[in-house]
Amino acid sequence: VQLQASGGGLVQAGGSLRLSCAASGRTFSSIAMGWFRQAPGKEREFVAGISWNGGRTGYTDSVKGRFTISRDNAENTVYLQMNSLKPEDTAVYYCGAGASDYYTRVAVEYHSWGQGTLVTVSS
Repeated sequence: VQLQASGGGLVQAGGSLRLSCAASGRTFSSIAMGWFRQAPGKEREFVAGISWNGGRTGYTDSVKGRFTISRDNAENTVYLQMNSLKPEDTAVYYCGAGASDYYTRVAVEYHSWGQGTLVTVSS
């Protein structure tokens, strides 16, 4: 699976962005997907994950109630809607393709990554 992330940008605190991750390959609809982020000097961290059919989702505590992950298997795309953005959300956001139908929170268990899209939230 090849992934292409987009939708990042500069936004003021309290604003919103929607990230997209377009996938190529026939296996997209059968695998879990995840969004991770990496801030300067920090490790890549789990943000949100979604199972193969969208039936299960999960979020890191700091984004619960503000971010929503979703997917459109007909369009081979996974989304991350980010609302009420905070300066601490500033990072490069990556989408990852999981190795099975259920997402994990561990980056090394994702076998393909998009190129990343930068999100900058100003205070």
